Amino acid sequence: MSREQKAVELARKAFLTGRTRSLDYRISQLKNLQRFINERQKEIADGLKKDLSKSEFGTPLYETMGLESEINQAVSKLKEWAAPRPVTKNLLTISDQVYIQPEPLGVVLVIGAWNYPWAVTIQPLIGAIAAGNAAVIKPSEVSAHTAKVMEDLLPLYLDKEMYPVVTGGVAETQELLKQRFDHIFYTGNGMVAKIIMVAAAQYLTPVTLELGGKSPCYIDNNCDLAVACRRIAWGKYTNCGQTCIAPDYILCDPSIQDRVIEEIEKNIKDFYTENPKTCPDYGRIINQRHFKRVMAMLEDGTVAVGGENDESDCYIAPTILRDVKPDAKVMQEEIFGPLLPILSVRSADEAIKFINEREKPLALYIFSENNKLIKRMIAETSSGGVLANDCLIHFSVNTLPFGGVGNSGMGCYHGQFSFDRLSHLRGCLIKQLKMEGVNKMRYPPHTAEKLGWARFLILKQVDLGSLGRMALLALLAIFIAVILQKYFTD
Repeated sequence: MSREQKAVELARKAFLTGRTRSLDYRISQLKNLQRFINERQKEIADGLKKDLSKSEFGTPLYETMGLESEINQAVSKLKEWAAPRPVTKNLLTISDQVYIQPEPLGVVLVIGAWNYPWAVTIQPLIGAIAAGNAAVIKPSEVSAHTAKVMEDLLPLYLDKEMYPVVTGGVAETQELLKQRFDHIFYTGNGMVAKIIMVAAAQYLTPVTLELGGKSPCYIDNNCDLAVACRRIAWGKYTNCGQTCIAPDYILCDPSIQDRVIEEIEKNIKDFYTENPKTCPDYGRIINQRHFKRVMAMLEDGTVAVGGENDESDCYIAPTILRDVKPDAKVMQEEIFGPLLPILSVRSADEAIKFINEREKPLALYIFSENNKLIKRMIAETSSGGVLANDCLIHFSVNTLPFGGVGNSGMGCYHGQFSFDRLSHLRGCLIKQLKMEGVNKMRYPPHTAEKLGWARFLILKQVDLGSLGRMALLALLAIFIAVILQKYFTD
């Protein structure tokens, strides 16, 4: 039996003990995870420094603060999320208990990504714990130092039977995918996502796929370019451009292209100094394979700003490309690096057409002071999420669903959306063995009169939340009296 199979079987056995059914157990595990984040900041930061050259203060900002917020919300809201949820009834079921009961799915596989290895691995884990599941955690082998921290330290804080960490590369992931899970949560690229869906199909396992794509950034002539370009520069070059929701390319009128370049260049210097290579807040490409992939995108581009690079250090300077054509190499796949192409469009109509001719992105960014234009672009395009007049920060709002559509992913998470995604929302109806006269209209022989009663009882919706207690009792009394008189005096 492989190490991966043992981990899954151990998690399944632990789940079947039923201890995750207890909300107190789930809350204790979430608080332990919170304690891990607070006590192990140094180890977390050291691993990220080695993997991605993330700075000491950038680590909590981009990786762990969001996790703390997510845990705090889950702990405070768990009883509410896990409670039975009442639903609207019809007259036929007005005296019954009708509700939705969230229940754990079972054993969840969480496959993390390397670009934000804590944020995108532990956030789904928080949802899995809150929903009462066991979870096998597979950190990305590409961010190897962070994976080692997870492997060594998470079991010191969490139930190591219920939440095992499995490290390794492609072979280990393939072995995990041979096992049976109740849900697979994957963050990464579309090519691997297709492999995961094939593996999941064997057991009809549901999946959540958080992918990416080329997220467009439209700049309207009617906006404060200085502020817009400052926010775009931050969103694009954070983590050296290795962010799934980074603005992938800019669409703007050719008349403002030079100003856009000038403003973004100014902010690059403000953020990362005249020499970003020596700035502790500017990261590195994860490895040389990705360095070469990103550099190959420069082959047919015109560099307006940046372009400096050092393969031995996996360094690529913040770079802007001007007058980019739609068929350029940099426009054929998600960049996932510090290159920012600018393409010309002469109107919002042209921008909308350009966006809609391509795969649906994970994010759409719109910079404009025209609210009607913003609403129009939202109405006439499709994307995982939309953010107007800023970049990235919608990821931090855990009351918004985060996820893709089409090629940018399926399913969403964050906050209660994570809890619901990793729960089975079980429909429940509890009747009593009484009032059988009410049911007479559904039993054979069927007649026009019975059908009329059925239409009245089934199609009439009753929102009990809008009725007072006395009004409900009066309605029930009248309803029962009519039915009893009709069917027991025939």
